[in-house]
Amino acid sequence: MLIQLTYASRCAHALGPADVKDILAASQRNNARLGVTGALCLNHGIFLQQLEGDRMVVNALYHQILRDPRHRDTVILDLSEITHRQFTGWSMGLLPSLDTNRQLFLKYSVGSEFDPYSMSTVSLRSFFSEVLQNVRWLE
Repeated sequence: MLIQLTYASRCAHALGPADVKDILAASQRNNARLGVTGALCLNHGIFLQQLEGDRMVVNALYHQILRDPRHRDTVILDLSEITHRQFTGWSMGLLPSLDTNRQLFLKYSVGSEFDPYSMSTVSLRSFFSEVLQNVRWLE
């Protein structure tokens, strides 16, 4: 069964550009091996990630993330069965908090700062749908 899991977490400590680059490289390498696709957003110390793949594989990957000391306050925001993947072009793309992406983050924010913890499932799905079409990705 193909599923899509969306979660948010807070960075347990400050991440520098090299840390973010390492996270992205490891995610791309590991996810390609596992057959997992998705997107990772990082904005003001909050990770928002959408993972797609086999239910058992995505579930195991999420449990690995729960044990990762870089994450805290990890919460599943959306989990659903899907008929097809959205992120077929890469094993993991990174959407950083660049000025060029700021409007998109704010478009779906309840307040003045991006807070995926307060987003509805419908907003999360719309956000990622728009992300696919309109943002500057780091790969």
